[in-house]
Amino acid sequence: MLLGKKRKLGRKIEDMNVGEKLKLTEKIEDKDLLLYLGLTNDGNPLYIQHDFASQTAFEKPVVPNIMLTGIITSAISKYLPGPGSYIKEQHLKFLQPVYHYSTIEFLLEVVEVDAKNNEVSIRIEATVEDGSPAVEGLVQVNPPQLLQQLTTHAMDNF
Repeated sequence: MLLGKKRKLGRKIEDMNVGEKLKLTEKIEDKDLLLYLGLTNDGNPLYIQHDFASQTAFEKPVVPNIMLTGIITSAISKYLPGPGSYIKEQHLKFLQPVYHYSTIEFLLEVVEVDAKNNEVSIRIEATVEDGSPAVEGLVQVNPPQLLQQLTTHAMDNF
């Protein structure tokens, strides 16, 4: 697994530019929902019970918004900026419910690079199959940054 194995870090702040984009498409399957519900022990009937959901304004089960957030944070951790990144802040607005078996297209775009504070702002947009918006927001991220270790330079003279 990943333990004990050194992984390549994501891109550092000096390698990032405003306008960079990442597009990814995810289809929400039963297995994803069941893993989420099992992991969190979240028993909200709106997420899984068709008979309950049919009696609500939603009419059918919805995908938990935290699952959509997880897809976004995973994309940041894996790709933009990548491994070693830290999410400082996130502001997400869920514009409409996302239903089971939906295919969602996520667009992440770097809109600000603050080298002094090692921080990038990433705009988030997600749309469902018909092109209508489902999620929008902004995430503040620290790209990977390794600090110089004292022992590295102190021992160079010995």
